This record gives sequence, structure tokens and C-alpha cells, in this order.
Amino acid sequence: MSYQTINPLTDEVLKTYPNHDAAYVEQALVKGDVLYKQWRNDPVASRGPVLNKVADLMAAQSDALAKILTVEMGKRFVEAQGEVALCISIARYYAEHAADFLKPEHIKSSIGTAQVISRPTGILMMVEPWNFPYYQIMRVFAPNFMVGNPMLLKHASNCPMAAEAFEKIVIAAGVPEGAFANLYITYDQVNQIIADKRVQGVALTGSERAGQLVAAEAGKNMKQSSLELGGSDPFIVLDDANLSEIKKIISGARLFNAGQVCTSSKRFIVTEKNYEQMLAMLKEAFAAVKLGDPMLSTTTLAPLSSSKAKQNLAQQVRAAVENGATLAFGSLAQNKPAALFEPVILTNITKENPAFYQEFFGPVGQIYRVPDEAAAIRLANDSHYGLSGVVFGGSPEHATEVASQLETGSVFVNSFGGTLPELPFGGVKNSGYGRELGRFGIETFVNKETIVTKHNPINLDDAFGGFV
Repeated sequence: MSYQTINPLTDEVLKTYPNHDAAYVEQALVKGDVLYKQWRNDPVASRGPVLNKVADLMAAQSDALAKILTVEMGKRFVEAQGEVALCISIARYYAEHAADFLKPEHIKSSIGTAQVISRPTGILMMVEPWNFPYYQIMRVFAPNFMVGNPMLLKHASNCPMAAEAFEKIVIAAGVPEGAFANLYITYDQVNQIIADKRVQGVALTGSERAGQLVAAEAGKNMKQSSLELGGSDPFIVLDDANLSEIKKIISGARLFNAGQVCTSSKRFIVTEKNYEQMLAMLKEAFAAVKLGDPMLSTTTLAPLSSSKAKQNLAQQVRAAVENGATLAFGSLAQNKPAALFEPVILTNITKENPAFYQEFFGPVGQIYRVPDEAAAIRLANDSHYGLSGVVFGGSPEHATEVASQLETGSVFVNSFGGTLPELPFGGVKNSGYGRELGRFGIETFVNKETIVTKHNPINLDDAFGGFV
């Protein structure tokens, strides 16, 4: 596996990184294991100042860090700045709240004084993708740093510079040796790490195929795992929806980060009353984008992450049309240079079309016409995925009732939500399992240890809880 920084705008190879060998990996494991044994006896709050220092350094180097994302995976510079800001907020959130989240919980028990304490589990393996290079790391790193779990990172092969930059930040912040190591390694090496007895869990964000392989390896070795594997998120428009509100966000809902977002609204599901107007709005929004250099403030649609990603997406669109979908907007040709991809809208996608159950990871909008609300819910749930979703309706209360019927990890009513440090993130079905962020996210790799203390002499009549 070759780790290279390739500018998606020009296809220029900017830097190639050598892979780390077995000796380097072993050194990282040794240091992580030593630190874990120290950390498991240290108070959670003791790590907060260091995590705040990580946030301080990211803030001080915000533009330089953002530029790396723009050059390496094509993200618009303003969006890259936003990603850095989000990482800073996640770090500060856990530095402030982790000790409270992990404080002992007391339980009333007839057998004695009972409490559940939160302990670290050990070294974690992180396998992360390229679409949000810093954010994908931070949402695992920040909570688990506070828990006391050392981490090893295998990042995507096309964003080695971002992985390197993150590691430099945490080292400069004074994170203890062994707390975090960036590894340029193969998937075979990942499997070897998962199998290592010093490693207790693995967190992966990526494709279904990668998730299946990692989950299988984790299961075989009795290791905990969490998976976030993408989505084909519905955007439901009910009869009484305020279309002027939708118009404000319809472009960003699908085209933010060039559409390379797991929680992008990929399937617009619209009741008969509003279908034609929604289709016209989507066409207008797609026609207004300015495709080009992601460093320029005038650009509103950046290139895809790589020319390979462009080729794959173009083939996916062609296959959808060949199987009966209507190309309602855009071109099959995609003649722009390098990884630049012009937006496309597909309609009339039937269940017999392979596109119906696929995730389109790029600026491709699908719009479906349904007769009523019940049909919208059925269509939204007729998916292999269940990561996120959006419901727009005139009555927030009724739209919330509709949202509660969706088979998904989260739903945003009358807004396009995105992500915030306090909101749990994760999915169901082929979108994976486990949660990251918020209070639930910090508990994913925590040993909830129950301690029962008896203060009175043993009475044999209830020595085993009174059941014998």
C-alpha cells in the first residue's frame, strides 16, 4: 500500500511516504501498553489540560492545517477551516465533560454498597477514511484520550500529510509517549495489530467491505469494535413542508464536501404535491455551483478526492442510466480535468436498478416521487443503510413523529444538521454499529466495572443474594 499526497485538482504527486515496518509498529505497541498501565490508575481529569493544549495548537495553526486538507483531498478551503474548528470544539468538549461522564455511578443493592466505575480497556486501533481527515481522528482520539486508552492510527493512503500533521500537533501539546501513533501500514499489518493481546478494540470508519473484514478480525480475536460504514440518507419533504426553508440548505445538504459525506442527503423523497417544485429547486441549486480550485473563495464545488474516485462515480452514474434511471441534470461525459466532477441529478430509479440500494459518494442527487407520507417512510426505510436523515414538514411535532419511524441513527427535523460534539453519531443496518461523540461516544471502549462492598458480617441465608 502506497501512501501518497496527490493534489486532486492537478493529479500531481506531491509527496510519497515510506511504510512503517514491523519493528516500528512493535515499538508503538510497547509504548502504548506501558502508558495504559500507568493511565488506568490516573484520574480522568488529569488529562484534560493536555487535550485543551491540543485544541489551542490546532487553533493557532488553523489555516496551515486547513490548507493541507485542501491540497491533499480537495476540500474547499473554507470547509477545511470548518473541519479544523469542529475538531477544536470536540477536543474542548471532552476536556470539559469527560470526568463527569465517567464518574462512578452508585447503585442501590441489598447485598451491599455497589458502584460502577469506568476504566480504560487498553490500546485501540483506529482505521479512518479520507473525507474528513482530522475530524475522523478527533472524534475517536478526544474521548479515548480522556478515558485513558492509547491509540494507533491507520489513516487512508491518500491523506498521509494530514495524519502526520495531527500526530505532530499531539506531540507538541505534550501528549505522553505512547498515547497516539500514526502508522503507515497495510491492512495485513492492521489485522496483526488487532490480533495482538495488548490491543483491546478497533474503531473503523470506511466502506462496508472494510467494515466486514475488520469486524471479522475483531470478532475472531474477541476484541470490541465500532463501525461507521456510510449511508444513503433520505431527505423527506412532506406535503406541508416550507419549501423556502429547504431552498436555503438544499445545495449544502447534497454538495457539501463535494458530496463526499456519509450523512449527505443522497435520496430526496418528495410527496406528489411538491415533487415538481423540488426537482426544479434541486436543478437550480446544482446549476448555480462554481466548480474549480478549492483554494479560491469563488469556488462552491471542489473536486472529488481523486481521479480514481471520479472514474468510479462516473461509472456508477452510467450504470444507473443504463438500468433505466433518467439523467435529469448534468452529463455522463464528465470531461473536466483531474478529479473535477460536474453535479448530476437522477430520477425514475426503480428497485430493479442497482443504483436503488447503492451509496453515491459525490455530487449526485437522487429524487423520488411518492404519493403520500406513508410511502415516503416506506421508501426511506427500504435501504441497506441507516445512518442519518432529514424530514421537513410544516408541523415540527408531526415531522418529528415521522422522523421517529425512520430506521436510522439520527434524524434532523426542519434542518440539515451535520455534526456537533454533544450529539451521538452512528448508524444501524449496513451503516455499522456503535456510537461516537457525546456522552454515548465516550463509553464505547470503557470497562464498566461493578464493585460491591459489604459492610456487615456475612449472613449465609443471603450470602448469594438470597437465591440459594
